[in-house]
Amino acid sequence: MARYLPLIIFGVMLNAAAQLCLKQGMRAIGYFDFALENWSRVGLAVAASPYVLAGLACYGVSVAVWLLVLSRVEVSYAYPLLSIGYIVTAFAGGIFFHESIGTTRWAGIVVICCGVWMITRSA
Repeated sequence: MARYLPLIIFGVMLNAAAQLCLKQGMRAIGYFDFALENWSRVGLAVAASPYVLAGLACYGVSVAVWLLVLSRVEVSYAYPLLSIGYIVTAFAGGIFFHESIGTTRWAGIVVICCGVWMITRSA
């Protein structure tokens, strides 16, 4: 199973890239209310956003990669490794979007890292 770890990591990175692209796309669009009168304006802005479209494309490819992963490894091994995405997006959010990562978030990231390490050792 460990030999498929690079494929799993690739899928996780695609998923994280999708989140970052979607975030950037929505930063460009800005805050909006979910109201019937906004649906056409916001819907068109979302549909025309290259970042949102790139995020959706990353999701599409990540689903294909994930199907490939699931055809090769146990889901009980692969699925917990998706939590690596939390780590990647937290770091990237801090770097690209200047989001604050406080002590509590750092502690959570360390716990996630320990859990992922334990799962990869069990294969």
